[in-house]
Amino acid sequence: MRPREDAMMTSIVQRIARQALVTFRSLPGLGAQAAKCFAENHDKLHGLMSEVRAADLKLAPPAAPPPRGAPPVTYMHICETEHFSMGVFLLKSGACIPLHDHPGMHGLLRVMYGKVRISCYDRLESSSPPPGGALRRCLPRSRGEYTQDSEPCLLAPERDNLHQIDAVDGPAAFVDILAPPYDPDDGRDCHYYRVLPEAELGDPQSREVWLMEISQPVSFWCGTEPYPGPEVRL
Repeated sequence: MRPREDAMMTSIVQRIARQALVTFRSLPGLGAQAAKCFAENHDKLHGLMSEVRAADLKLAPPAAPPPRGAPPVTYMHICETEHFSMGVFLLKSGACIPLHDHPGMHGLLRVMYGKVRISCYDRLESSSPPPGGALRRCLPRSRGEYTQDSEPCLLAPERDNLHQIDAVDGPAAFVDILAPPYDPDDGRDCHYYRVLPEAELGDPQSREVWLMEISQPVSFWCGTEPYPGPEVRL
């Protein structure tokens, strides 16, 4: 089989996973060449993520409301290696994935159906946090609504790393890639936060805010569902 024919027969999900492995197997090092190589591979991954559609993963909006007591969010596992994880999050109408972080991680999020609002923050260094608990000085970075026609939402270790995701006007689903995956034993645990509007810093024109680390909100929990799409092999 010729390479072009093989590429045409390979699912877009498989090609995304392979590109994610190439991209994140060697995260950017100290040299300019390593950074250039990472950027080129990341651009290829971004392009593939921009192509994937709900039908490629055999996803469709739910035909009926979820049963009473169903989790607000469910997760479909696609694949995971030591370098990245890939899966699908399904949000009920009105559901919210609370403000949380991704320590030292890159990410790409691509909506498959519905609409989500994503509010992102950048962590800032602080030498003298105010009293009252685990606080982080942050800068609101971006806030936007994403649909299946939108480009992927990107996050990096130093940019848009903390975010909240809200389903808007109905249920929604998105493909999610995180690199490296969460791993509490390696310092990559998920932490939740709430914004302290009364803790604005500096003059009234300052956009900086304080976020307080909190326990996982009781209104949020995540169930699981089987992934119905093409198998991924790495």
